[in-house]
Amino acid sequence: MFGSDELVVNNIKGLAIDMIDEAKSGHPGIVLSAAPILYALYANHLRISTTDDKWFNRDRFIMSAGHGSALLYATLYMAGYDLSLDDLKRFRRIDSKTPGHPELNITPGVDMTTGPLGQGLASAVGIALGERYLRKLSANYLKKAELINYYTYVLCSDGDLMEGISYEAASLAGTQKLGKLIVLYDSNNVSLDGSTNLTFTENVIDRFKAMGWHTDVVKDGTNVSSITRAIEKAKLFSNKPSLIEIKTIIGNGSINAGKNIVHGKPLEKSDITLLKQKLKLKDIPFTVDPKAISYFKEKINKRMNNEYTYWANYYQEAVSLKNNNEQVERLLNYLIKGDINIDFEALGLKINSDHKEELRNSNYRVMNAFIKKTPFIIGGAADLSASTKTVIVSDNDKIEVNSNENPLSKNIFFGVREHAMGAILNGLALAGLRPFGSTFLVFSDYLKPAIRMSALMNLPVTYIFTHDSVSIGEDGPTHEPIEELTMLRSIPNFRVYRPGDIIELVGCWEQILKSKKPCALIVSKNELELVNGTNREYTKYGAYMVTKEETRLDGILIATGSELRIASLIAKELKNQGLDLRVVSIPCMETFKNINSDYKNLLLPKNIRQIAIEAGSSYSWYQFIDDPKYLLNINQFGYSGKKDEVLKKLNFDYESLKLKIEELLK
Repeated sequence: MFGSDELVVNNIKGLAIDMIDEAKSGHPGIVLSAAPILYALYANHLRISTTDDKWFNRDRFIMSAGHGSALLYATLYMAGYDLSLDDLKRFRRIDSKTPGHPELNITPGVDMTTGPLGQGLASAVGIALGERYLRKLSANYLKKAELINYYTYVLCSDGDLMEGISYEAASLAGTQKLGKLIVLYDSNNVSLDGSTNLTFTENVIDRFKAMGWHTDVVKDGTNVSSITRAIEKAKLFSNKPSLIEIKTIIGNGSINAGKNIVHGKPLEKSDITLLKQKLKLKDIPFTVDPKAISYFKEKINKRMNNEYTYWANYYQEAVSLKNNNEQVERLLNYLIKGDINIDFEALGLKINSDHKEELRNSNYRVMNAFIKKTPFIIGGAADLSASTKTVIVSDNDKIEVNSNENPLSKNIFFGVREHAMGAILNGLALAGLRPFGSTFLVFSDYLKPAIRMSALMNLPVTYIFTHDSVSIGEDGPTHEPIEELTMLRSIPNFRVYRPGDIIELVGCWEQILKSKKPCALIVSKNELELVNGTNREYTKYGAYMVTKEETRLDGILIATGSELRIASLIAKELKNQGLDLRVVSIPCMETFKNINSDYKNLLLPKNIRQIAIEAGSSYSWYQFIDDPKYLLNINQFGYSGKKDEVLKKLNFDYESLKLKIEELLK
């Protein structure tokens, strides 16, 4: 006779297989291999509340192997989350609570949008890093660590560990000694194309050991007790993240068990019938043994009821301190609302009329001014802090680096790991922080998958990109961004800010912190002067008038970033030649697109010739100007040489631009 644990596992398997069969789409292989892993975790370890799935001190579970969504949904349903059998029946259907891959804020109990392999594991490193930061911060304020103190668990697959991003992130996790990160590796030696002997033969355990991880192996992936003990053992290693390799058989119980065919193709009806016989289940779709549900819920509730009550009482104690403790009040308000209220007027930033400075240095000053006003912004660079200037200096003028020994430093040194940096930033945001990360604009390509995930999850991550044009000359075309601005602007639910001077820069930061949206801040390496007419407040419109025509409107010059001053100077010079021009700055196209039509038509009237100037691809400008001759952009790779030589060769120097504008407007 089956034991109660096995009864629950079998019912989870049956439900998930029915979901895939109903949808005629899904991944049965991981359902049948990893169900005991998820059950062991949820039944015996995961600190959760099925009625308060946003409890901010819950353990996090990241389904990095997002193709196993049916397994996760079936487990959540049986554990008692707010899911119905009808929700499971609508698996992979439009507007359902059970999408094809897990999505944040769609399904109760899902802590992250996953699917692209490796992103989940890498983001989990960020969650664990964020947990440690907030745990230490709250303990400092409250003299206890009970308010925030949770584990981050991951289920990953062979495919996750083939992706390079996983090793970038795992390497940093080992260096950071993230002891509250536990990765459960469903090791079945099969990927979609066949046996991993074809592609993936390294010793994963030895590799993780070399990166400073605690490792363990469970030889029988069907043994819930063995999995449970391995997780318990992993918790003893407080200064090491843990990888538990759990040996499983993909599609265990199917006639195609152990074969790649069972990875991503629904089972045949006859196979389902035979499988359910083996599992002692009724061969009626979506039939669940109520004893299994009752037993599973009881195990979770028995373990968690007192613990959740204890935490809730402690939280109320903390609330009672709010009125007498400004730090506690700020912490609790932030954890609940996520608001960062920075009074930029009160920062005391001195901007003289003769201001002239590399914008990346201006950004350094601005960031250090406002980040010291809040403990909730944290970030760093991909081994480029000396170049991107995003390092935060402490009150005693020291650069302190975040580590296990110094967990409250705001500077994360990510190393040369752009792929992982982006995903880790997402994890930090999922943990409740407002993270930033920086590198050169041309390397935004390395971060693209993570940026896309930021936008999908609507996370308030700020990507800071410097060295934003061909004017960095000597580094050559490998480092001169051309198409990257267009790429970033093409991402839905993502904002790209490209300020033209320090005044616009401050305005952009003000909007970034207010909006809580994922975004990129493009900061020039060039030395920039103030542009006459820039306005911090007007950046909230996304575009505004910098120079107004005096008597008649002969044309409009539109520019962003360091090209804004060029446009302004050309307009001033052409005024002496009888051309009365308006200059418009567009620091954020995405914001401007969402402004009302009256404002847009007033700023850029359709019957007036408009010329766009930007040192990058023209593709993102066609939404404003449909005639390519009015687009003064760069649509080819650059050259290696002195800045002025490169600009001249590309016909993007001041004189060349001025002549083109004259020809177009006369």
